[in-house]
Amino acid sequence: QLQLVESGGGLVQPGGSLRLSCAASGFTLDRYAIGWFRQAPGKERGGVSCISSNGGRINYADSVKGRFTISRDNAKNTVYLEMNSLKPEDTAIYYCAARQYYCSGAGYDYWGQGTQVTVSS
Repeated sequence: QLQLVESGGGLVQPGGSLRLSCAASGFTLDRYAIGWFRQAPGKERGGVSCISSNGGRINYADSVKGRFTISRDNAKNTVYLEMNSLKPEDTAIYYCAARQYYCSGAGYDYWGQGTQVTVSS
């Protein structure tokens, strides 16, 4: 079964950090770009960051630039999202998704089930 599984979410205070992981099973990620998306209550899902299949192209939403870092370890079949200086407005369910080779706003073939990130004091 082909699937993506996110982990690493949780409750953190403002200014804190979390590292999300997106692990693939049933397929290898080396041909896939991985995007991180998030959806807050009452809001549409939006893109957070994306990394191309070879790691050569990375992009971030303006709201997370300088605070979040995406990386990948193809040997571990895993992509990470390091989140620092977290703000309450980062609270959302975070999803990872895979599409072949290049980042895009759409056209993702596989989606994870999501992991909850809550930033609150």
